[in-house]
Amino acid sequence: MTTPSPRPTDPVSPGRIPGMDRPRPQAWARKTPEEILARLQPGRADPLRVLDTLIDLFNTRHTAREKTVSHKTRAERARFLRRFFVDLQRKAGFHTMPDPRNLGQKHLHAMVQVWQRERLTPATVQTYLSFLRGLASWLGKPGFVRPPARYGLSLKEYERHESAQRDKSWSAHGVDVETVLAQVAQFDARIAASMRLMDALALRRKESVMFRPYEHVVPFEQTGLPLESRKADEYVWVKGKGGRVRWVPLETDRQRAAVALARSLIRGRDAHMGDPALTLKRNLRRLDYALEKFGITKRQTGVTGHGLRHGNLNDLYEGVAGVPSPVRGGGSVVADVDRAARLAVSERAGHARMRAAGAYIGSGFPKHNAGSRQSADRPEAKPPA
Repeated sequence: MTTPSPRPTDPVSPGRIPGMDRPRPQAWARKTPEEILARLQPGRADPLRVLDTLIDLFNTRHTAREKTVSHKTRAERARFLRRFFVDLQRKAGFHTMPDPRNLGQKHLHAMVQVWQRERLTPATVQTYLSFLRGLASWLGKPGFVRPPARYGLSLKEYERHESAQRDKSWSAHGVDVETVLAQVAQFDARIAASMRLMDALALRRKESVMFRPYEHVVPFEQTGLPLESRKADEYVWVKGKGGRVRWVPLETDRQRAAVALARSLIRGRDAHMGDPALTLKRNLRRLDYALEKFGITKRQTGVTGHGLRHGNLNDLYEGVAGVPSPVRGGGSVVADVDRAARLAVSERAGHARMRAAGAYIGSGFPKHNAGSRQSADRPEAKPPA
């Protein structure tokens, strides 16, 4: 009697990044972080060993909120912090590497100068400062990392804009979605189907590659959502950044057609949209290659694959509010309607805060409440930061 061959496993699944979240050493049992760190005496302990201990103790934490961060963020933060302390000697000219607990403003100022010489982008520098704020919070030093201007950086250049300043959708740049997807389909039908999911469901590129057309589509009754919120018979289950789960209703023929196309291209009910012979990283790289091959880059057409998500969310705002989004030049709208539209956008995008909708549709335009005497042409006060 022959033993049945084991069921092939899916090489791409939302698993952990290798090397992250190592098991807690037995020597740390029943000890507080303070007691664990006290055993590493400043001036004697290897600074990188101290840093690795801090990473093992605290790297799952969000910098500002009581929540955990994604495995991707943990990996990037750990990698940056280790490189930061090495670069203090290698690039910033310090003779000895400081213990992380003795990090001072002189170290930050020196490294910012290094980053300026290397012409790092404002977004990269802001990310690095955010990672350092995380380290400071682990050490009980809130406020240690100061605003960019205190390190000689231009506030205008390095200030983050939470609201979109321009429409990043393909249509705004004269790129026809159907034409491009038809071209991509000739190159790789699965990639074209993934991009169609990005366009129809506002998925991120990684979410579209990891999407399982059968497993991730369920009847409304299985969502656990309140009955009064029902918008469709079937919903798509999406696990996004930080492990946040969101439900996208299949309300339109275009959305249902995108799922049907995806189902027609996979083998097996638990299969995902990526090529099963490739890792997640290589599938994402192939998707990026396809986008570049057909001109979807900022340099060539002014848009990226993420523009499909932006287009969907701007269309959603207009569908709820009845007017184009602010970034598309929409006019005045009743405040309650604007709020409902923004909430719909943030929910579909998978963000916990309604305010996050501004990153896709832009900041508010003049609004008025029903019955208000405020003129639609009267300029509204600038919203708080």
